[in-house]
Amino acid sequence: MRQHKIADYRDLDRNVARTRIFLSLVGFASIFVDPTIGEPFALEMHMLEILLAHVAYGIAAYVYVRRSAVTGRFLVTTAALDVAFATAISLLTQGPTTPGQIFFAFAIMAVGCRAGFRATLFVTAYGILLYAPLIVVSPPDERWAYVMRPIYLAIMGYLLSFLGEQRSSFEVRLRKLETIAERHTIARALHDGYLQALATVNLRLKTWRALFAGGRTAEAESELAALEAGITREYDEIRSYVRSLAEVEDPARDDAAPADVADPRVRLDAAITGSAATVEQVLQIMLEGLRNARRHGRAAEAAIRAATAADRVRITIDDDGVGLPETATPPWSIASRVAESRGWLVLARDERRGAHLEIELPMP
Repeated sequence: MRQHKIADYRDLDRNVARTRIFLSLVGFASIFVDPTIGEPFALEMHMLEILLAHVAYGIAAYVYVRRSAVTGRFLVTTAALDVAFATAISLLTQGPTTPGQIFFAFAIMAVGCRAGFRATLFVTAYGILLYAPLIVVSPPDERWAYVMRPIYLAIMGYLLSFLGEQRSSFEVRLRKLETIAERHTIARALHDGYLQALATVNLRLKTWRALFAGGRTAEAESELAALEAGITREYDEIRSYVRSLAEVEDPARDDAAPADVADPRVRLDAAITGSAATVEQVLQIMLEGLRNARRHGRAAEAAIRAATAADRVRITIDDDGVGLPETATPPWSIASRVAESRGWLVLARDERRGAHLEIELPMP
C-alpha cells in the first residue's frame, strides 16, 4: 500500500513528535549523569519509571501522528501530558540544574508552534499552576529559587506566545499578498489569452453562419472544421493552464481512448453527520471519484462509501477499471480537497484491479 498523507501541519506534527522522543532520551541521559540532581550514574526507581513512561509516550505519539490525522483532541491531550511529565520530573529532580524546566519549555513551544496566542498562554498558566507544589515542598532556604522558576516560565511562555502570534499574522499577510499577485497573473492570462480566443471563436461563428446562410456549404463545412480544431486547441491549453495552477503534471491525452464508454454500475453507501462545510466537501470528493472512474478508469463497476467514525469521516472509492500507473499520484482534484480539509489520503496498491482510494477527514 502506498500512502499519501496530506495536511498543512503534517510535517510539523511529525517533527514535534520526533523532538519529544529526542527530549526523552536527552533528559534521561542528563538526569543519569548530573551529580547535582542525585547520585551520578544512578536513578531512583520512581524517576526511572517516569522517564521510561515518557519515552513510551513519545514513541506512541509519534506512531499515532505517522498513521492518523492529528485532531484537536490529540493536541490537547499531548499538551496536558507534556506539562504533567514536566511537573513530575521537576518534583523528583529538585536541584539547581533540574531538567524539568526544559520539559516545561518543550510543552510551551510544542503548543506555540501549532496553536495561537491564547492556547500557548493557557498551557503556560497550567504549567505555572502545577509548579506551585514545588514551592510548597521545597526547603525554606531554597524556596526563593523555586518561586523564580515559574516567573521565568511565565516570561518565556509570554514571549513564545507573542512571537507565535506575530508569525501567524505575518503568514496571513503574506498569503494575502501572494493571493493578490496570483489573481492579477490569472486575470492577465485570461484577458490576454482566453478572452481573445473566445472573441475569435465568436467571429468565426458569424462567418460560418454567413457562409451557411449563403448556401456555400463546402466553405461552411471547412470553416466549421477549422473552428472545431481551434476550440480543441484552446481546450487543451486551458486544461494545461488549470493543472499548472494546481502544480500537477499534465499527462498526455489518450486519443486512442473510446469517446463513449458505458456508464459503470455504482454502489453508493453514505451515512455521515457533520457540518454543512464538511458534508459538502465529502460530496465533492465522492463526485470527483465517480467522474474519475467513469471518464478515466473506464470502469464497469464502482463502489463509493462514506461513514462517520468518532471525530472523522472515512471515505473509500473503489472501481474495477484500468487503475493508475505504479508511479502515479492521487488525482489532484481530490488530493487538493483532502489537503484543504487537513485530512489524509491513501492510494492502495494491492492485487485488486482498478483504482482504490482511502480518505479520512477530521471533523471540525
